Amino acid sequence: MPLEAVTAALLEQMSKNGAPPLEQRSAAEAREMFRAMNRSGDPVPVGAIEDRVIPGPGGEIPVRLYRPEGSGPFPVHVYCHGGGWVIGDLDTHDSHCRETCRSAQCLVLSVDYRLAPEHPFPAALDDAYAAVCWAGEHAAELGGDPRRLSVGGDSAGGNLAAATAQRIRDQGGPALCFQLLIYPVTDANFETGSYRSNAEGYMLTRSGMAWFWDNYCTDPAQRRSPYASPLQAQSLAGLPPALVVTAEYDPLRDEGEAYARALHEAGVPVELQRYDGMIHGFVGMAALIPAARPALEHACQSLRAAHAGTWSPASSPHSVNA
Repeated sequence: MPLEAVTAALLEQMSKNGAPPLEQRSAAEAREMFRAMNRSGDPVPVGAIEDRVIPGPGGEIPVRLYRPEGSGPFPVHVYCHGGGWVIGDLDTHDSHCRETCRSAQCLVLSVDYRLAPEHPFPAALDDAYAAVCWAGEHAAELGGDPRRLSVGGDSAGGNLAAATAQRIRDQGGPALCFQLLIYPVTDANFETGSYRSNAEGYMLTRSGMAWFWDNYCTDPAQRRSPYASPLQAQSLAGLPPALVVTAEYDPLRDEGEAYARALHEAGVPVELQRYDGMIHGFVGMAALIPAARPALEHACQSLRAAHAGTWSPASSPHSVNA
C-alpha cells in the first residue's frame, strides 16, 4: 500500500532539512541527533520511576525501573532500546517504556547497555543477558513476579532480546514467558528484497545499517554467530513465544519475517504482524503518527496476555499462523 500520509509528510520534511546521514557522522554526533529526535513531550504518567545500577560483566549497568500504579507483584518486562547498538539510551525510549508499563501493567526494566564502537560485540548482549538474569533473581524484591518474566526490544534492541532468549536457552538463566520483537535485526544480510526495495528514503537506510554493523561487529565471522545474527541459529526450538512486528517500508522487514517463520517452523508459538504503509521506527513515533498507535496497543495487549498466561497467536493477513 502507499506510504502512510503523516509518515510521508515527516519524511519529506526531513529530506528538506538536508541533514547529513548517519554514516557521515561520528558516533557522538549521531547520538546527539537521535536524542534531539526523541525528546519526549508530555510524559505518560506511571506509578513510579527509579534510576539505579545493577552489576554487569563490564561494570555497573544503568537501568531504569518503571512501576505501574497499584500493588504487585507485577510481571517483569526487560526492555532493550533500539539504535543500531551505537545510539539510544534510557531517555530516548522513555516514552515507549512508560506506555508499556501503563498499558501492559508490568514492571519495565529498561537497560542502558554498553554502546559500540567503544564496546563492540558482544558487550551489548552481555549486558542484556546480565540484566535479564538479574531481573529474574531480584524480581521479588522489586515487587515483581519472577514466574512472569519477558524480554523485548526494538530494532537493535529486538536483536538483543532475541539473542538473549537464545543465550538463556543455551547457557541457562531465568525462564522467559514471552519475547516482544519490534522490527528486530536478525541477520547481517544486506541483500534481502526489503533491503533492495527500501534502501533509501525511509529514514533507516541500507548504508545506515551497514554503518551500524561496522561499528558493532566488524569481524564478518562474528556476524555469523547466532548471538549477533539470531536467524543464523541452527535451531530455534525451545524458545519462548514471540510477537514479531515488521513494517512494509523497512530494510529490516524481510529478516524479521524470516525469523518469525523460523520460529514457527521450530514449533515456537509466534505471531507476525506486518504494518503496511509504515517505516522502521514507527512504533516509537506513535505520538506523531496516529496510524502507528494500533501497533503499540497490540504489542502491549499481547504482552499483558502473555504475562497472564492467556496469549495465543492471532491470525492476520501477514501472520505465519494465517
